[in-house]
Amino acid sequence: MNTALVSLDTLSVHYPLGRRLIGKAPVLKAIDRVSIDIPKGSFFGLVGESGSGKTTLGRAILRAAPISGGAARYSDGEVDYDLTTLAKDNLRDYRKRAQLIFQDPYAALSPRMTVRDIIAEPLEVMGLTRTREETDTRVREIAAKCRLNLEHLRRFPHAFSGGQRQRISIARALVTGPKFVVADESVAALDVSIQADILNLLKSLQRDLDLTFLFISHDLSVVAHVCDYVAVLYLGSIVEVAPTRELFARPKHPYTRALLSAIPSLDPDDTRKTQRLEGEIPSPANPPAGCRFHTRCPVAQDRCGADTPILDHADGNAHVACHFWRENLPG
Repeated sequence: MNTALVSLDTLSVHYPLGRRLIGKAPVLKAIDRVSIDIPKGSFFGLVGESGSGKTTLGRAILRAAPISGGAARYSDGEVDYDLTTLAKDNLRDYRKRAQLIFQDPYAALSPRMTVRDIIAEPLEVMGLTRTREETDTRVREIAAKCRLNLEHLRRFPHAFSGGQRQRISIARALVTGPKFVVADESVAALDVSIQADILNLLKSLQRDLDLTFLFISHDLSVVAHVCDYVAVLYLGSIVEVAPTRELFARPKHPYTRALLSAIPSLDPDDTRKTQRLEGEIPSPANPPAGCRFHTRCPVAQDRCGADTPILDHADGNAHVACHFWRENLPG
């Protein structure tokens, strides 16, 4: 991998659930001991079922969710920040360098502001421009890169389609000149044809602006198209990390294989069978002991319920958290 822009070491995000007079108060472990490196200049995918903690992890990296334990570091060559202990001034600077593209392009934009004002708002709030002319110049530049024209800047969000609104959201996220962008299900609410347009735009912006993306998605076919690396999250824990081609060609964790088997195929002669996972994903307030996936794993053994597997190096550039991944690889 290249030099890491963001490094996480046993990062945890826990939320207390009320009080208990006797014993310890219950805790919801939304993210538990996650360790990954996001290479600089990469398109890094994060996948998993709904409720697995993908959005919480992205927000924790942006310091929009509280970090309960572990270490998180951001280093772009100009600054080197420990994200768990950011002082107020450093946090303000970090906000310029790390931004978020929201999922819903309809709810993310104020209906009372013009497109120009929406894109300009981060510049004005953070004090990055001194005059209105300077602000307008920067807004026009980033709008053009996001395929918005000058006429669009005078209108209100209700005049635009979902794809156009998402381009406005992208322009707002990039106007401060960030190095790192979290795209949280940023194409999930769009039609398939519009999805392709937005994904191509993101890839183009990545190359032109030297961006690093954390791309959160539940759509594995989209992840296969745009991402360089993929991390698989289950119940707040990483179970597998690998380069995209390697993960899709030879998945090692049983959970990863189950996710990939659910991707629809357009080939009428495809004889693959979908691997169904029995039961629901357990509650993060009461996760199973040992391997968190063992309650639904088709190849679980007694050890899986007692010992927690660590995310360890497998063959190639992959890392996997499974006691028996070698024994259960498909032939």
